[in-house]
Amino acid sequence: MFLFRLIQEWKLILREFLYVDTEKVRAMLAQLDGGVPEEARETTSSQKSNTVGPRSLAQHLQLSGSETYTQKSLGDAIFPALEGALESEGLLRDISEEATILSEWTSGNLRKIAPPGSLVRVTANGSLFDTRYSASVFAAFSSVAIGLQDIGADMGPVQNATPGRGRTGQQKARPAKHGPGEGDRQLEDAISDFVGPGGVDGKSLRAITRIARGVFAPGLNINLSPVASGEVLIGSRLQEGRQYLDSEPDILFARYGAERQEWTVVGSVGSYGPENTDMPDLNFLHPNGAVNRGAFADGINALMKHLGGLGFVDLPQYPGFSLIPFAVYRTIPRNASLLALRDQ
Repeated sequence: MFLFRLIQEWKLILREFLYVDTEKVRAMLAQLDGGVPEEARETTSSQKSNTVGPRSLAQHLQLSGSETYTQKSLGDAIFPALEGALESEGLLRDISEEATILSEWTSGNLRKIAPPGSLVRVTANGSLFDTRYSASVFAAFSSVAIGLQDIGADMGPVQNATPGRGRTGQQKARPAKHGPGEGDRQLEDAISDFVGPGGVDGKSLRAITRIARGVFAPGLNINLSPVASGEVLIGSRLQEGRQYLDSEPDILFARYGAERQEWTVVGSVGSYGPENTDMPDLNFLHPNGAVNRGAFADGINALMKHLGGLGFVDLPQYPGFSLIPFAVYRTIPRNASLLALRDQ
């Protein structure tokens, strides 16, 4: 009844889910309300025995039974049920309003109300990003540019053309060097050499791709920018195999685009970007020359924090935080005029 009531209360809010981590959602519902009712089984049986005369001569035995089995998946209803349950228990806090104020971040107040491990909901403008997709777009662009050059199409003024390599400065295509397990580490190899309008060339696009796969590890990310000035980033990495609305990056970007739009992310706060990102002193040796294992690990972590503060690696950057997502969705707006007619 508890779960049914929550679904009834929350079904008025229509959501278009981009991502749901069904395993986390089921695990949390199991702790709050004993799980999600997905299966019901009812079995009834009866037995009647009539005997006339000697048992060896006559015996009538009647058996009857029935079994009803119903399996129902609540599908997208399980997350709204969890969202409502967490709010009713005071475990989920909406920080959308506080997150828009820069001073809430820099003063440390936001960290106090939403410390690491707390469950939050944030609605803010955000965009999707996937290094794999950007690399494939650059590779497609290089292919089109070379194809147009090969058929003699006029691509407009070409800057920095390499002398002696044709009218448009076309260079020899760069072969891909993908090997086993090297796909993510060599995304740029699919981008061929070319020189296009405005000075865009294969070398520059490969350099951008190298930077991109360092700043954002290959995979689908959603980046929320709640502060208008863009000084704060809330980053969420969407884990593959956790019920995407669509699993192919090209489909996602074709449908949702790369522009910012309003998204809601519900999840747990992972970690905040450290304010102090000074270059550490990597001194991890004991006086006798042995390695201090604890100091070594702390030094490497401090070095990564330093690089994260520079934005060079995929770590949260001050004053933002990483958010471990349970669900990402857009709220479907209701037609105000139709609602007004309904309420008359």
